[in-house]
Amino acid sequence: MSEALDIDVVGLNKHFGSRHAVRDLSLQVRRGEIFGFLGPNGSGKTTSIRMLCGLLKPDSGHGTCLGHDVIRETASIKREAGYMTQRFSLWEDLTIAENLDFVARMYGLARRRAVVCAALDELGLGAHRGQLAGTLSGGWKQRLALAACLIHRPRLLLLDEPTAGVDPKARRDFWDEIHRLAAEGITVLVSTHYMDEAERCHRLAYIADGRLLASGSADEVVAGQRLSAWSVTGGDGARAPQLLAQLPGVARVTPFGNTLHVTGRDAPLLARSMHAFAAASGSRVAAIAPTLEDAFISLMDRAADDGRG
Repeated sequence: MSEALDIDVVGLNKHFGSRHAVRDLSLQVRRGEIFGFLGPNGSGKTTSIRMLCGLLKPDSGHGTCLGHDVIRETASIKREAGYMTQRFSLWEDLTIAENLDFVARMYGLARRRAVVCAALDELGLGAHRGQLAGTLSGGWKQRLALAACLIHRPRLLLLDEPTAGVDPKARRDFWDEIHRLAAEGITVLVSTHYMDEAERCHRLAYIADGRLLASGSADEVVAGQRLSAWSVTGGDGARAPQLLAQLPGVARVTPFGNTLHVTGRDAPLLARSMHAFAAASGSRVAAIAPTLEDAFISLMDRAADDGRG
């Protein structure tokens, strides 16, 4: 993977009235990389993406996207990037082909008919070209939206929670397509709430309350939280979560079927609590590797603690 940067911004800030939506965002995304952007609702992900693609002007900060200045050269960024919004934003009373033709016309593309036919074939939409967009399922709307983003052959895709509301197979097909595009050299910045999708990204960033709290590969993000994790099975399953939550070193207890997943930051203290609990309750305990979900929940908890402080 090339080390050239398609996104390189430092200290971006954005206010909406008294609300500081994005705080000192610094972000670097390599060419041909799939970069995951994660965080709770209202954390600033969409605002950040809109600043990067030239739809919002930062209040302060500087940097480039595709080599263009994010403040002074937004028109150039828009021509070379594709932006897929959270909600389906094409025209529901037009057919699939008519929607793509309209987008091609907006970009001033030559040989529009050939361009539209190629886009239909590339995303497997040809058999449905005459279907009204408003009658499509969530997965097919998603595929149409991606085709519209790609029709002008962008170098960068900015995808804002693109798989929300679609079924698991459509999500998997979508991600197969994203990896194919990245292999062809297209850079992808994608926001998501799904941990399985986060794990399919080359690198990740986590944002909360407008602040970037962690970034790196999935393994690096997990390691950076310095969590210890244990599984607990057997014993009094009904009372165990409440009892475990009161033990020294326990930060969170999460049920997974018949197993309890226990995490904490003080590894020696948590280990002593787990062994003592097993001896007293007859439960079986085992040290396990913390997951990416554990890391993100820990980041959410820390962000909430900072907000209360």
